[in-house]
Amino acid sequence: MKWPGTLLPARFVRRDNRFRAQVTLDGELISAHVPNSGRLGELLVPGAAVWIRRHDRGAARKTASDLVLVAYSGVLVSIDSRLPNTLLAQALTSRSVPQFAGYTEIIPEVTVGQSRLDFLLSTGQGTSGSERCWVETKSVTLVEDRTALFPDAPTERGLRHLRELMDLRERYGDRVAVVFVIQRPDAVAFAPHPTAHPAFAAMLREAWQAGVEVVAQRCQVDLNEISLADRVAVHL
Repeated sequence: MKWPGTLLPARFVRRDNRFRAQVTLDGELISAHVPNSGRLGELLVPGAAVWIRRHDRGAARKTASDLVLVAYSGVLVSIDSRLPNTLLAQALTSRSVPQFAGYTEIIPEVTVGQSRLDFLLSTGQGTSGSERCWVETKSVTLVEDRTALFPDAPTERGLRHLRELMDLRERYGDRVAVVFVIQRPDAVAFAPHPTAHPAFAAMLREAWQAGVEVVAQRCQVDLNEISLADRVAVHL
């Protein structure tokens, strides 16, 4: 997908809280929304080259810009945790994800139990269709030694989603999957991050053993667009 609007080069100064940062743009200190609640500690360091996207001045927002890209060791990293759903939705619609290409219905944001899963794929009509597949996506930005790691901070929401997927598999025998979208091109493998959240790493292995498919795909990223690229190995 093409980046909406124009990306403007800036320099990261500091992070005020999870969702707001200070950057310098043309020598002026401005606030920018950080569309990611993760720690991003290795990316958002003082002086880092970043790119922001300005918003319509008439929009009802606390900040006039989004911080969307960070340069890290020569690699462009997308930090917008909202993008993986959009990227996967486009790939599902175009049938460009081979492992999910056989489904005719794509229903986003379906409520299941106490959670809302990102997609329900089906070969029939709606939630009652045959050959259902439930899919949850996760945004990954951390890479160490060419291995993408998730999460970079404890995620109770992530645990809840894994429990829901395992329950769907056990109760209905449905196909279930979690797709880790690595928003950078330099990873060759994916693994859970036991240091950041041991419980999630353990539950992901448990989920895989219970029949939850674990898929990881990296992205191609440049200043014009971001796109879902090839799968990488998963190490559990």
